[in-house]
Amino acid sequence: MLFTRLLGGLTCAVAAHSAIGESGSALPGQKISRAGSTASLAGPEANFTGRVRVDPVYAANSDINASGGLVTFEPGARSAWHTHPRGQYLAVTAGVGLTQEWGKPIQEIRPGDVVWCPPGVKHWHGAAPATAMTHLAVTGMAPDGKNVEWMEKVSDEQYHAR
Repeated sequence: MLFTRLLGGLTCAVAAHSAIGESGSALPGQKISRAGSTASLAGPEANFTGRVRVDPVYAANSDINASGGLVTFEPGARSAWHTHPRGQYLAVTAGVGLTQEWGKPIQEIRPGDVVWCPPGVKHWHGAAPATAMTHLAVTGMAPDGKNVEWMEKVSDEQYHAR
């Protein structure tokens, strides 16, 4: 439900922004970025444990100061601990995942679930031990161009502490 509202709100905001400029003149129309037009990237070993694929969806730009990407974690794969200076939304699209905020219990996440991680909150996310997981990550960009600060890897002991 929140995922639908998030996408619906984004659609309405983009439509309203794109319809008419301040002078009353029409602005450029929609831009469609075709699926598969940007190469997939392997999640770097320094920031992830296990096999992770990142499919960039859009980069931060003058219209929206956030980037988006589909991230697929194979079973048992996960991010390192990290924070985001402007926060991050995760909308789970497939599989079963796990996420944890520092000092709190691990939470299971499933398709349709949306996770909001506020700015500066230390956390990790990834797939469940036996099931892959894909989420759409929408991450705000700080004025200095950074959107994440990577920290130490999540140990096997931390990952399995449920």
